[in-house]
Amino acid sequence: MTKLNPYLNFNGNAREAIEFYKSVFGGKLVMNTFKEFHASHDSSDDDKIMHSMLETNNGMTIMAADIPKGWNHNPGENISISLSGENDDELTGYFNKLSVDGTIHEALKSAPWGDKFGMLLDKFGIRWMVNINVKKT
Repeated sequence: MTKLNPYLNFNGNAREAIEFYKSVFGGKLVMNTFKEFHASHDSSDDDKIMHSMLETNNGMTIMAADIPKGWNHNPGENISISLSGENDDELTGYFNKLSVDGTIHEALKSAPWGDKFGMLLDKFGIRWMVNINVKKT
């Protein structure tokens, strides 16, 4: 099953924000820092949240992250749509179709956490993130 949900970006306060959303909606919260994924481009990013996911008891999912140093943070433009699931062909197809006349920011490829991941801006200015869960053997 493919899931579609919001992905929120913050300028250093993703932990505070996602913990607030947990206090509002309840559920299970998982957070990882840039350092945990060996993805820091600058030591000031080490303790920032690279990825967090709140799965509420009623089936909602909210994901959030801090932007790394050097990226622009524009409130109101800090939301992406995340597509995730296990169907490689389906999700790769969505990624390819959404990228037509758009801009690929990160090609769909193997990510540090073991899945395939890519980011793009579609021709209408909507940010998309695609994560294909790779089955671990």
